[in-house]
Amino acid sequence: MKILIGYVSMSGNTEDIAHLLQHTIQEAGHVVSTSDDLESLSIDTLLEYDGILLGAYTWGDGDLPYEAEGFVDDLEQAQLRSLACAAFGSGDTDYPKYCAAVDTIEQALVTAGGEVLVPALKIEFDPNTEEKRMSCITFASIFVKQIEKRKKVQLEG
Repeated sequence: MKILIGYVSMSGNTEDIAHLLQHTIQEAGHVVSTSDDLESLSIDTLLEYDGILLGAYTWGDGDLPYEAEGFVDDLEQAQLRSLACAAFGSGDTDYPKYCAAVDTIEQALVTAGGEVLVPALKIEFDPNTEEKRMSCITFASIFVKQIEKRKKVQLEG
């Protein structure tokens, strides 16, 4: 299956998460495309994939990064037709709205008619501990299992 991982990263934390997700999904035998520039990612392109993972860091007090705002606005107006999806990102628990940009992306996916297969992945800063790496691997593994299950049901039905 073809999976898209689209994200924005400023310090490299969300990029590190995306790379862990990519590696895990590829290890499961799927083709992964990545885009580190949500601004230039066409919403129509999303429908070319069997599943999408979208990520961002949280800026300020719960804000989307400016380079993701237009994409998320467009996403909310899209028709994803039950496309398998999930959201991920990095944040800082010192802020009251920890990883709120991830919640915003997940809500935009739901609004657009996407089917969120696994709850959002939120990592404080970067995945620099075994526990954080395992959270990323588990998130990607569950996503893969769910998308494979969906595909099997579609083929049988």
